[in-house]
Amino acid sequence: MLQQILNEMHTKQEKIEAFGRLLDVMDQLREKCPWDAKQTNESLRTNTIEETFELCEAIIKNDNNEIKKELGDVLLHIVFYSKIGEENNVFDIADVCNSLCDKLIFRHPHVYGEEVAKTAGEVAQSWEQIKLKEKGGNKTVLQGVPASLPSVPKAHRIQDKARNAGFDWDKREDVWTKVEEELNELKEEIARMDADKTEAEFGDLFFSLINAARLYNVNPDNALERTNQKFIRRFNYIEQKANEKGINLKDMTLSEMDRLWEEAKSKE
Repeated sequence: MLQQILNEMHTKQEKIEAFGRLLDVMDQLREKCPWDAKQTNESLRTNTIEETFELCEAIIKNDNNEIKKELGDVLLHIVFYSKIGEENNVFDIADVCNSLCDKLIFRHPHVYGEEVAKTAGEVAQSWEQIKLKEKGGNKTVLQGVPASLPSVPKAHRIQDKARNAGFDWDKREDVWTKVEEELNELKEEIARMDADKTEAEFGDLFFSLINAARLYNVNPDNALERTNQKFIRRFNYIEQKANEKGINLKDMTLSEMDRLWEEAKSKE
């Protein structure tokens, strides 16, 4: 037991030293590298978005080596923003860490307080109510959904927050009636050739399908990306075979493409 405690202490010390090393490297880069020295919150923002998507891609591929690498890139940005905050005398990395710890403790009264929650579902039920109680927190349930979030994860997040506030289907099977209703309304607007209403109804149909995915514990963004990757693999196969035969894709018939598509599908 004592050896286990000592091992855990040693491991924690190694982590602290590694994080301290990162902070030292950041200080040196900010002082000595012309590129790092000129960066601002605004100039880093688009790179941060890119790094986040690269992390997401690594997670989807379940590539642990890439996940480790991309986590490092995201962590660099967190440290970078904190360094800029420190230089501007508004906050530093310690403030970031302590603020996060305070928030986590406040949002987990079943761990740090007297509330009881034995399942993830029970935790989720009280999550939004806890956030609404936070000093300076969101004043409405949906206020915490970032406006810049891509449409699919935004819809999923909106629905999840509404669920946590008690606004959800009694039985998940009932969602399919809504999906069929939205599909029929879309077909009606297409028949009327009303472009604006057709776009609106497409949105309603997408929203209802995302709702259905949520109810069946499927992440819609992950599901769509799996299909994206599947389409890319199969279409690349068609293109590869066309190139091998010296044929331009545009000169191939649809039936030829379909045959190669099914061939690619059978190889998966």
